[in-house]
Amino acid sequence: MFVETIKTEGLSHLSYMVGDGDKAAVIDPRRDYQVYEDLALRNGVRIAFIFETHRNEDFISGAEDLARRTGARVLRGPSSDYDVHYAEAPPEGERVHLGAASLEVLHTPGHTLDSISLVLRHHETGDTPLGVFTGDALFVNDVGRTDFYPGRDEEVAGYLYDSLHEKLAPLGDQTVVYPAHGAGSVCGQGMASRDFTTIGYETAHNPALQHDRDGFIALKASEEHEKPPYFKRMEALNAGGAPRIGPRPAPVQPMDADAFIRRMSDGMVAVDVLMAESFAGAHPPGAISLPLSMLPAFAGWLLPYDTPLGLIAASPQQADAAALQLSRMGFDDVRGYLNGAVTAWATAGYPVDRIPSIDGPEFKAALDRNDALNILDVRSPAEFKAGHMDGAVNIYAGELPGRLDELDASKDWIVMCGSGQRATIAASVLQRAGFERLRIFWGSMKACTQLGCRMAA
Repeated sequence: MFVETIKTEGLSHLSYMVGDGDKAAVIDPRRDYQVYEDLALRNGVRIAFIFETHRNEDFISGAEDLARRTGARVLRGPSSDYDVHYAEAPPEGERVHLGAASLEVLHTPGHTLDSISLVLRHHETGDTPLGVFTGDALFVNDVGRTDFYPGRDEEVAGYLYDSLHEKLAPLGDQTVVYPAHGAGSVCGQGMASRDFTTIGYETAHNPALQHDRDGFIALKASEEHEKPPYFKRMEALNAGGAPRIGPRPAPVQPMDADAFIRRMSDGMVAVDVLMAESFAGAHPPGAISLPLSMLPAFAGWLLPYDTPLGLIAASPQQADAAALQLSRMGFDDVRGYLNGAVTAWATAGYPVDRIPSIDGPEFKAALDRNDALNILDVRSPAEFKAGHMDGAVNIYAGELPGRLDELDASKDWIVMCGSGQRATIAASVLQRAGFERLRIFWGSMKACTQLGCRMAA
């Protein structure tokens, strides 16, 4: 028997292949499914089953396309929200067999009402569980969010409590936990950076599992989670409406500067996936900064689905990596990338925009002089509450396009975050909207912590 973990960086998504004998099951596959076919070939197994542990909101599932390729059965939890035509909903307790191994379906609602977990056993250990694939019900050091059903917060949190304590905990301390996400996912808040744990460890140490039922419900009701606008689109596409892309997206085609600017004139949005520092130094007017490492976190907030995209990347490989990240969230209309990046743009004679900056020592000196500063802090509300500059305005970077009217474009704005990366993304949105008097605070809160900046009381 083998268990393979497939990490999808950026989205912090974990999918799995479990196999024994000549059969395997894939759990929560991503849209670009080539990796699972490669694993099956390497292990000499046939993909016979595909499981979706819950309705995914943050990426497009590859279950339907992978099933077409392999003939596998697709199984997922029962749902009253929508009908998934390509899947069947097995009853609780149903087991599928993979050689001498088996996966048993447990209904574990709470994160979503259709959530299931899968209990892994092997005949050598009798009926004792070896592991459990928990989807978004139980993570390492955290549990799933329960805010997807407005007006039903307490009810849904109660379902999750019952799932955790009545379904998962009784599996036994020895049971290895295989969650659907790791640290950095928007599906939880306090996940640990490691990807492994056990039921026993989580029962003893997971903060969310130390509460009684009322305390747990109160805890979940008090949480503040980000809700990217693309979640609703993911739900619809995961109901069976996602276009087919094959094992992975096609390579992104190069465009020279003349073609790129013509496409921009026709409405194409330029997405600069280079480092934030590079964007600040020079970029085509109107481009949005989305460094490759932060693309999954902010593309769904800031990019339109009904508009073609053009990439500004350092190489064909970087452009393809960006297009792959975008396709996992349903952004399929990538027209090409600017061949030669900003250098090609500038040498073709086209103008470039810049965004000035301020560093930690300059910022602290301005505070010490009591200069009047207009500070826009684009961190999350939770980060802002934990510590911020006196008088700073807090608008989360992802929410900025819908809240521009709260800011005076005639003022000088210093844009800050934790280090300066999100501040650059936010500044690009502001500049594109016509804000001209901007400075990026390089170092931001981390620099202030080192330098002892005066914080709000």
